[in-house]
Amino acid sequence: MGGHSHWTQIKRQKGAMDAKRGQLFTKLAREIAVAAREGGGADPAMNPRLRLAIDRARSYNMPMDSIQRAIQRGLGPTGESELMEAVYEGYGPGGIAILVVALTDNRNRAVSDVRMSFSRHGGSLGEAGCVSWLFEQRGLIMINTAEVGSLDAETIALQAIDAGAEDVRVEDGLVEVHTAPEKLEAVRRSLQDALAISITNAEISFVPKSMVSLDEKDSTQALRLLDRLEELDDVQRVYSNAEFADTVLAAYATA
Repeated sequence: MGGHSHWTQIKRQKGAMDAKRGQLFTKLAREIAVAAREGGGADPAMNPRLRLAIDRARSYNMPMDSIQRAIQRGLGPTGESELMEAVYEGYGPGGIAILVVALTDNRNRAVSDVRMSFSRHGGSLGEAGCVSWLFEQRGLIMINTAEVGSLDAETIALQAIDAGAEDVRVEDGLVEVHTAPEKLEAVRRSLQDALAISITNAEISFVPKSMVSLDEKDSTQALRLLDRLEELDDVQRVYSNAEFADTVLAAYATA
């Protein structure tokens, strides 16, 4: 899982740059609006999906007034109420599996953009169900020990297990906590309260059951494809089972 997680961290760093252009904030606002509409209202305490969306937005320094406007749009009669969630599946360089989660008001536009991105970067869009069986839905909490003071990875891992986590993986100061989807909020809250830390990177994620290692050429091409997919306006999340070498990721991060 290390290579996949490190790519996620790279995307998080690049996301801060996207926010300056407004693209990321637009995506976060859509996510908040749909969470308010479908998750059960405007109160984060009663709507776990909204709470996660707000926490994610705050981790990218999205202003609270923008968050409140997104919530109101989601509860309004028009606008974000027209957004539909769609999941696209396909194959990337080296045969890797890719899942693309979109929120769109135009399915034809979204699927056209996704198909073109796959085609132009050495992949192919597949039929529904072609790769989804290679993933399982899990609650995912990622904690960088460099951001939590004197706490070490082992302490965090033990507390996560006590809180009900199904699996905990530690690598290079990054702690990955996996939970059942319905237990994500409870585990997140338990970790936050017990360790007195702020956890903002928590979400329901598609976690690959196994990873596919790529050579340098396929890795670079795959990273470009994943990047391009995430840049699409309608796309909210991109998941893959690609395992990237640290040297390739380091070179890509500074390119």
